[in-house]
Amino acid sequence: MFNKESGQINVKEAETIIGPSIKVKGNFHGQGNIIIEGMVEGSIKTDKFLLIGDKSKITANIEAKDAKIGGEVNGNINISGYLEINASAKISGEIKASQISVARGAELNGQLIMNKNSEALSSQKKA
Repeated sequence: MFNKESGQINVKEAETIIGPSIKVKGNFHGQGNIIIEGMVEGSIKTDKFLLIGDKSKITANIEAKDAKIGGEVNGNINISGYLEINASAKISGEIKASQISVARGAELNGQLIMNKNSEALSSQKKA
């Protein structure tokens, strides 16, 4: 799975891979690890790890346990665990995460909310 120290994911453990030439429109929900190298519009949700590649273009709200983002994201991001943002990332939207690292050069436009349990935070807002 995702190794926080090396920032790598084992591709063999990915349930879904969206390649660089693929465009997906709609709600994309899974329970396993997801790798996105292409374009997605709608929503993305997984119970495990999400990797968004450096050249990806995402216009979607995102929910995942852990994530690594390197591409362009327009939408809200809710990560219950660890979020790694690479230098190539361009994010516009609200970010919620329990733990976060941001590389120098990343562009963040929006609000950052850190909470030990971001899932509890999002459920409080819905109530």
